[in-house]
Amino acid sequence: MAFWWPLLVLALAYGLCRFLLMLIPPSVPSIEVDASDVVEDGSQTKENSYIYIPRRGRSMQTDKVQCYEPATMKYLGYFPALTPEEVKEHVAQARKAQKIWAKSSFKQRRQFLRILLKYIIEHQELICEVSSRDTGKTMVDASLGEIMTTCEKITWLLDEGEKWLKPEYRSSGRSMLHKRSKVEFYPLGVIGAIVSWNYPFHNVFNPVLAAVFSGNAAVIKVSEHASWSGCFYYRIIQAALAAVGAPDNLVHIITGFAETGQALVSSVDKIIFVGSPGVGKMIMQKASETLIPVTLELGGKDAFIVCEDVDLPNVVQVAIRAALQSSGQNCAGAERFYVHKDIYPTFVAQIVKLVKSITVGPPLAGKYDMGAICIQEHVEKLQNLVDDALEKGAEIVGRGHFGNLGEDAVDQYFTPTVIVNVDHTMKLMQEEAFGPIIPIMKFSTDEEAIELANDSKYGLGCAVFSGNQRRAIKIASQSLPFGGVKHSGFGRFAGVEGLRACCLVKAVVEDRWWPYIKTKIPKPIQYPVAENGFEFQESLVETLYGLSVWDRLRSLVNVLKILSEQNSTTNTVKKTR
Repeated sequence: MAFWWPLLVLALAYGLCRFLLMLIPPSVPSIEVDASDVVEDGSQTKENSYIYIPRRGRSMQTDKVQCYEPATMKYLGYFPALTPEEVKEHVAQARKAQKIWAKSSFKQRRQFLRILLKYIIEHQELICEVSSRDTGKTMVDASLGEIMTTCEKITWLLDEGEKWLKPEYRSSGRSMLHKRSKVEFYPLGVIGAIVSWNYPFHNVFNPVLAAVFSGNAAVIKVSEHASWSGCFYYRIIQAALAAVGAPDNLVHIITGFAETGQALVSSVDKIIFVGSPGVGKMIMQKASETLIPVTLELGGKDAFIVCEDVDLPNVVQVAIRAALQSSGQNCAGAERFYVHKDIYPTFVAQIVKLVKSITVGPPLAGKYDMGAICIQEHVEKLQNLVDDALEKGAEIVGRGHFGNLGEDAVDQYFTPTVIVNVDHTMKLMQEEAFGPIIPIMKFSTDEEAIELANDSKYGLGCAVFSGNQRRAIKIASQSLPFGGVKHSGFGRFAGVEGLRACCLVKAVVEDRWWPYIKTKIPKPIQYPVAENGFEFQESLVETLYGLSVWDRLRSLVNVLKILSEQNSTTNTVKKTR
């Protein structure tokens, strides 16, 4: 017994010290980022601003990337469409800086991440407003898709990044018992990324965070449909890098069209592409000329399966959020809905009721649940998909409604639309819509649901809802998943990486404490979104990702306060009825 007492005391002392250290906020400097030219200050009037009508078609590409607000068509300015020679110069500068940064410590890289995290948490409204102006999404959608996802990746890198980049010791085999083997991870050099418009903040930060933390440089080509916001977000990255003494030119943002992207693929050591399957194939073909590694995140047609034993009101809210996340506002939501026949009529009725309460309008001009479609031509595609379905027997049973769109509104809005009597002969159930359309089919058995979910050329993601966790996991496991060097090629044949390369890697997320805690949309951001929906999101972000314990506790109190007020309001409404 006497032997264990000192060890117990040491363990308690260690635990106490760790707890006390948690209470001490880390020393993270603040950065200043000029936002004077991206914030609406009320000084612009009809006389000193004008409405921009974008040209249609790819053939109209020029030497300038024109930028405008899709919700109001207000002109924002332009950025140069870089030539191949200019792109190569950017990559050359990044390559020179990377040779210095490759020698940086993980301590320095973590400080870079902390500075970014601090700025993001303190400037959530600014970041979301810029995203809203450039893509037409609402502030709440921007918070969910831009802020939370980026903060989550930063905190993961802070907690886990160094561990997964340290050398891993492996077995040397029986014939090499006298040897010690390890796998080491070295930066590739310059990581290139061509990213889409739907998440302008997250899509810039996502490749930059991983590249910079692993010792690489990064050159990001932002979408021609979201260049204005991307170039502002670049200032945040520049300021954070400067604050930790990183070399100049480590990260670049470039603007342009297809020619600019092709030049980037030809110049870098790895390319990441987020966009359509058609362009993804061209990226692969171009990358084959230099045999560089390629990461592609392409289209999706995610299935949303609802079994008959679910908590229906909660699942309806989740379904609506998933459908609108898959709209021109965002992506990574759901585009095909399969509902068990026993609850199909009730599910459709509740979805229709909720959709009819959704208001569409300029996201910064009032309380709207959904904003504008970012690309004008896309509205025509959505309507064509709906028309094709109607011609083949489908029926529209509910739509959202327009708010005050303003006198300058063109055709950049599309209301959420619920469609029934759909089948897989319709383009709507086979082609990526990327819009707020909710097509609902019924199924009789789990096997039928699995067959329907797999009847697609896409395989990005799938969601399954059931009151029986084992049943949900079984269905999900059978449905579609989420998404060398130089002339020696890329990829690995042996070891853990080679073994996993022979497998279909599937990400599965399930409720940990089911049935006590289930997937649920918090009331402030349920549709129709509450007045304090964005305030709730701001506090939630700081609760989850705040740099100090005290900041997280203070924000948690505000989160609980908002939820309490929302619940009391809901109860009052029920009593009135």
